[in-house]
Amino acid sequence: MFQIISHSDQNDKALFSSIERFFSDFDLSKLLLKCNFYKASGFSCVLILKQLFSLIFSGKNLYRALDLNSNDLSFRKNTAYRFLNEGRFNWEKLLMLMMTRLVCFIDQLTGKDRQSVLIIDDSLFSRDRSKKVELLARVFDHTSHTFHKGFRMLTLGWSDGNTFLPLCFQLLSSTEDKNVYCPAQQKDKRTLASKRRENARRSTTDVLLDMLHSVQHIPARYVLFDSWFTFPKTVARIKSMQRDVIGMIKKTEKVHYLYENKWQDVKAIYQKIKKSADPKAQVLGSACVRLRENKSATAEEWVDARIVFVKDRHSKDWLALLCTDLELSDEEIVRLYGKRWDIEVFFKVCKSHLALAKEFQGRSYDMQVAATTIVFLRYAMLAIEARKNQDDRTLGDLFYLLKEEMADIKLSYSLMILIDTLRHVLHNLPTISEDLANTILNAFFDALPSSIKDRLLSCA
Repeated sequence: MFQIISHSDQNDKALFSSIERFFSDFDLSKLLLKCNFYKASGFSCVLILKQLFSLIFSGKNLYRALDLNSNDLSFRKNTAYRFLNEGRFNWEKLLMLMMTRLVCFIDQLTGKDRQSVLIIDDSLFSRDRSKKVELLARVFDHTSHTFHKGFRMLTLGWSDGNTFLPLCFQLLSSTEDKNVYCPAQQKDKRTLASKRRENARRSTTDVLLDMLHSVQHIPARYVLFDSWFTFPKTVARIKSMQRDVIGMIKKTEKVHYLYENKWQDVKAIYQKIKKSADPKAQVLGSACVRLRENKSATAEEWVDARIVFVKDRHSKDWLALLCTDLELSDEEIVRLYGKRWDIEVFFKVCKSHLALAKEFQGRSYDMQVAATTIVFLRYAMLAIEARKNQDDRTLGDLFYLLKEEMADIKLSYSLMILIDTLRHVLHNLPTISEDLANTILNAFFDALPSSIKDRLLSCA
């Protein structure tokens, strides 16, 4: 008799084929050899990585998968932990090589006028229940404004506006010994394991700049980050790498910019600029300034920049964005900075759905790096699958020539979708007549700022 195939079996087969296709299409087995992944005997590194990679999609962690009654893994506990704790495996290089191939694949789907960006941000790598994890530190979480046990996961990613890919990361411990709960193991200073532990104790700015040096081959003109990194010293150094910076500025009196031949803070500059006459305008104004890496820098080393002041949607206050590309308009600066939200979505998905810092309970620092790399590779596979489902240009040369590239979503088109949805809902309500629905829509449309209203008229 024929046996009915369950829905779960079909999902498992589809998932297995997607993982197999991801590993084969981008030659992950060859990349492992380039990154010093090899074993003298036993199970191959490709097999171990593939099975560890697929654990989260079956709803199990390593502990459950290693259960005696489970057949999810072909190997035992010692094999898995030796693989994850091996210090000579270059996980950082593996991630970089893999993401470089994925960036080249995505970048060819878009035109040359598309502005790809690099995004830098950090997030809490929490290990609050741990006591003896190597280099475990007391770190501050600026989201909850509390201290936790764990690491600061400094991440550098690439985005074209539709697809985000994590290029590299660093699990940062504390630079002060008093904040480190467990010291690092002593390793040969010539080895990768020793260099990995040294980088974990370096300052955030130095690690950030090294990350940008390592991705010089990645096509992206702008570097985006929030106010935690937008300081003149960092901006000047990134500008010397032939990349422009777009970042939010802290409202502090300790950082000064040259405006009207006087060094002053951003609050003083805001008081002197010419404000927009439209009370509903989102962009309040802008000012061209100059900044310097330090006070000893000469005038030739100063960097030209523009500060754009925008309304804060959550309060009546204002926000300030700094951009080193003076050719961009104020609206374009705000639009490009909106791409920085991609990395926040990435952090949310990794922590909530891909078991970041929750799946493997090892104590060595090498295992923390290995587990994080596996999570990032999982996200990359999901991002590529989502792009293939949305972008018809990935189907082949014929679709590449006939189909237009995926465009960045614009504010005007987003508002048109919302207005059309509101019109449809109002017309379907039995208590509201068609004339009353049109009156409500016209009143809403007239209340919009003139800049948004003009764009909606052009789209309509």
